[in-house]
Parts: sequence; C-alpha cells; structure tokens
Amino acid sequence: MTAFARFLGRLPLGLLQALGALAGLLVCLLSSAYRRRLVANLRLAGLPESLRWRCAMHAGCMIGELPWVWFRPQASVLERVRCDDVAVLEDAEREGRGVLFLTPHLGAFDLAARFYAARAPITVLFKPPRQPALAPLLQAARDRGNMRGAPASIGGVRAMLRALRGSEAVGLLPDQVPGMGDGAWVPFFGAPAYTMTLPERLARSTGAAVVIAVAERLGPGEGWRVHFERFTEEPTPVAVNRAMERAILRLPAQYLWAYNRYKRPAGAPAPEPPA
Repeated sequence: MTAFARFLGRLPLGLLQALGALAGLLVCLLSSAYRRRLVANLRLAGLPESLRWRCAMHAGCMIGELPWVWFRPQASVLERVRCDDVAVLEDAEREGRGVLFLTPHLGAFDLAARFYAARAPITVLFKPPRQPALAPLLQAARDRGNMRGAPASIGGVRAMLRALRGSEAVGLLPDQVPGMGDGAWVPFFGAPAYTMTLPERLARSTGAAVVIAVAERLGPGEGWRVHFERFTEEPTPVAVNRAMERAILRLPAQYLWAYNRYKRPAGAPAPEPPA
C-alpha cells in the first residue's frame, strides 16, 4: 500500500485533487448516512444545505492530495505553499516556551504541520488507525524530517510535554473527539460536543505559546495558503471551540462537516440537558 501511495504521489497535484473531488461527490450521492450527517452539521452551523456538494468535493480533494503531500520531496511541496503570517511564528518562538499549534479538520490540515517542520521540529498527536494494515503507510508519511508522531495515549502526551519543555512545537486537532475522561461537553456551533481538555493542560503545564494553524486549499493544482493566528486566551474547551468556529466559518466549504463531531465516546457521561 505504501508503494502504491508513493506512485500516486508522482502524479500531478491537480489530477489527484480532481479525482478526489469526483470521489467525494460520488460518496455524497451514494451514501445517505454520509449525506445526512453532513447536512445536519451544516444546519447546526447555520449554513445552507446547498453547500454540501462543495464540502464533499473538498473532502475528496483532501484525500486525493495526501499522497502528493506525503511523498513528494519537501522542496516540491513548499513551492506550492504561501504564507503571509511568518511573523506570528517568529513572535511565538521568541518566547522560548514551545509552540502549541491547534488545527481544525479544515482545508489541508495535514499540511500545516509539514510546513512548520520545514522550519523546526514538531511533534503531532495522532490516533492509531483502526486497520493495522494502514499503520506502515501512515508511519512512513508521518515520521519524516523534523516531523514526529505521538499516539493519542499517556505516552503520546508525555512526548508532547517533553517537546514543549524543550522549546519545540507540537500540533493537534482540537476538534477531534477525545476518549473518555479526556474531554468536556461544551458547545460547538450551538450543540454539545465532547471536546479535548488537552490544549488547556499542555498550556498550563508549559506556558507554551498557542497558535491556530489553517492550510487553505487554493485552486486546483495551485497549492495552499497557510494561515497562523495567535491564540491569546487561555485554551479552555469553550474558548478553543469558539476559535475553531471562527476559523471554520472563514472557509466553510473546506471543513469536514461529515466528521462525527457530536458522538459520545464509550464510557463518557451524557451531556447535561440545556437549562
């Protein structure tokens, strides 16, 4: 599988994105469960149902472009990336307490950490795949150059703490549903969503600078624009969700609305009913 992904990575970026967009449309057309969740989440955010087709295309683009992002030489990938916010990184690094990047499931979210890895080491939190056969592929894609993976476990959290205390960077997806005991029920687009407490714990333990990172997908084959924004509040679950909402609403078609953001993890308490 890794060899096939490397082969796909040699194809033109625009072709891979076009094939991915077509696959995304087909999934949206053929899977009623996928379509229902996507539309329901759009409605919660107050967005028009008609946006579902663009959302499905961007979700497919995200999958289609991954082999190109993962296995092209770093210099080739960076040629397609624009960033006007390097000063945000410089200010955060200058504080010398490590940098905690928060990246929602938005745009080419895997690319944001890779862009930073061209600058300095970064440790990224990941959930091990449910299919063991995918593990070698994801490891080959994830652990490259200055980028290292840390599993979503006690050991992974310790690795992130070590990185921050060594004045390095770490990254995570704060809108990923955590396991039991690692989250709190707080609003996300008006509905209770089990939300990570990890950003708050990491920031309190290390004093790390917190930065929101988003990789916006540009036109077909054109690449991406990476945006960095300093997060100035304490990264509580409520504050993080508000920041994620603002970032998502700037690029609503590029969010993974079909992600099961509102699921209840096994063993987690039920959300309290609204007062």
